[in-house]
Amino acid sequence: MNIVIFGAPGSGKGTQSEKIIDRYGLHHISTGELLRKHIAEGTKIGKVADEFISKGLLIPDQLMIDILADLFHNDATLIEKGVIFDGFPRTVPQAEALADLLKEFGTGVDAVVGLEVEEDELINRMLERGKTSGRADDNIDTIRKRLEVYHSQTSPLKDYYTERGQYRKIDGNRTVEEIFTDISKELDR
Repeated sequence: MNIVIFGAPGSGKGTQSEKIIDRYGLHHISTGELLRKHIAEGTKIGKVADEFISKGLLIPDQLMIDILADLFHNDATLIEKGVIFDGFPRTVPQAEALADLLKEFGTGVDAVVGLEVEEDELINRMLERGKTSGRADDNIDTIRKRLEVYHSQTSPLKDYYTERGQYRKIDGNRTVEEIFTDISKELDR
């Protein structure tokens, strides 16, 4: 089972991903974590990615696809067990490229869990997270830019996946447990 967890920054994708992994035994691929690792290690990819992320922008589609293709080609067990994609895809071209990449391995996206959260709540969550996480991108200016980018570039994915019958709308304005109960109902189908 391959799952995309989808939602605006601060919608709870990481939190719900952990719960999904525990219940369904999937591999977790967080493109944000992959990129932050590259940035921390000062790799060539990390330096390029940091130029975009520090400004609240998305990294180029092809760079992200190349990172994932390399990951899958180096560890085929990821696909065999199933994957939850956290923070990817972020654009329709990335979704199309992901579909092509998964097709190479004889599989595809089974469901897209869409965490829908009100904008004021998203901002509050990210500001609170910034107080404890040390993430440089959790400040009000970058948050607003990230949400602007999300609305213009990422939110069209909802229509893309809805048209394919893969999108599962989840009300993300509730407690972690209530949200996960709804996610489980959708995935158990």
